[in-house]
Amino acid sequence: MPLATFLNRQALHLHPDPARVVVRRFGPSPDPRDMNPRDKLRANHIVARVMGLGQAAAASQLAEVLENFNGRHRNLLERFEARTDEMEEVFTAHGEFTSTQRQLIGSYFLHEYSFEAAALFNPSIVSHPDQSGAPPGGRRFILSVRAVGEGHISSLTFRSGTIAADGSLSVDPTSRLATIATFRNRMVRLDGDDVEVVFASDGDISERVIFPITASQSNGIEDARFVEFDEDGRTVFRATYTAYDGRGIRSELIETTDFLSFRMSPLRGSAAVNKGMALFPRRIDGRYAMIARQDNENLYLVYSDDLMNWDGGVAILRPQYPWEFIQIGTCGSPIELDEGWLLFTHGVGPVRRYAIGAVLLDKRDPSKVLARSREPLVRPAPSEREGYVPNVVYTCGAMRHRDQIVLPYAVSDTYCNFATIRIEALLQALSPITADETHDLRRDARP
Repeated sequence: MPLATFLNRQALHLHPDPARVVVRRFGPSPDPRDMNPRDKLRANHIVARVMGLGQAAAASQLAEVLENFNGRHRNLLERFEARTDEMEEVFTAHGEFTSTQRQLIGSYFLHEYSFEAAALFNPSIVSHPDQSGAPPGGRRFILSVRAVGEGHISSLTFRSGTIAADGSLSVDPTSRLATIATFRNRMVRLDGDDVEVVFASDGDISERVIFPITASQSNGIEDARFVEFDEDGRTVFRATYTAYDGRGIRSELIETTDFLSFRMSPLRGSAAVNKGMALFPRRIDGRYAMIARQDNENLYLVYSDDLMNWDGGVAILRPQYPWEFIQIGTCGSPIELDEGWLLFTHGVGPVRRYAIGAVLLDKRDPSKVLARSREPLVRPAPSEREGYVPNVVYTCGAMRHRDQIVLPYAVSDTYCNFATIRIEALLQALSPITADETHDLRRDARP
């Protein structure tokens, strides 16, 4: 079946905007805990210079800073004061700061960062927890997006939008402001197991940026695969993502119920050692289930009793067709249909071209592959080949709406496109898997 009969590329794009900035730690060493004696000396030189200004000069300097930056950020003076409080542990004994001095000192230890200057890509999509305002037959959604700025540091940000009854999509206007999440409890150890962050409720969802917090995330929070999870009748939005520290990776889990407060936790076990884990939207036979890639090549089904520890697994899918000969991976969580679990995959082929395919897994036993796409569903079109990383289309999660699949996908690791797919036509395009093919897979694909 020609792809054009069921893949509808929408005239909707989401591009990075270098004008959107957040304020981040800055200084001789951004984190006070990492400062060596020389860093601390330099930090105290800055304090001494500010303290040496007269009251009028300090007020004038702070007024100039606010004139330049206040309209670009929310609650900037509070951010200045919080940064000074954070730096106190490295400041030598000093007299009591005036309010002006405290705010001015904090400004010297922050800087603006254009968090999506380079790219805005690898989206996933879930239903919005607040469906008020949704059109008849339509649905509100939240899009999670990977943003990349200076130094190739990745963060997690969001957009909201609507799908209409006819399948047409719209994304809400993006706020010109952006804010990094703050700790719900500032006593949380940053190198510990769990971290909780929170946003103020008065800002738009597009303002929210989850920036690397822990040492394991220091160079990026990458490729969050969000899914709307049914936890005993309660909806929890969960996503696996890759934490990158500049040398190694760690699989972690983020969860929220309202997209205002988030909890991030590391995943453990022999199966949680690679990128691209994707959580099923509900437990299967009482256990949590995940599709994962443990060997940089094949896909495995893995179970967990507690959501945090993932060991073992059975190989269920390996590269079979030329467009995926190098490796395959998940493109988000499985989507539950009457016919089975629909799993979007990516394949890497000649000249490192990434394309998107799909497989259908058995509803009761997802280790059984029922059908798969012999040809890609989405591959880089001529107009989609150029960008930060050429020849790549990629998604971190799709969503079912009525008889369609809403598929946001990234183009060349640069910006996002959207497509809708008729479920019936998609299933008809998948090729059934024979018993011999299943046997070959379990013989050849082992960790």
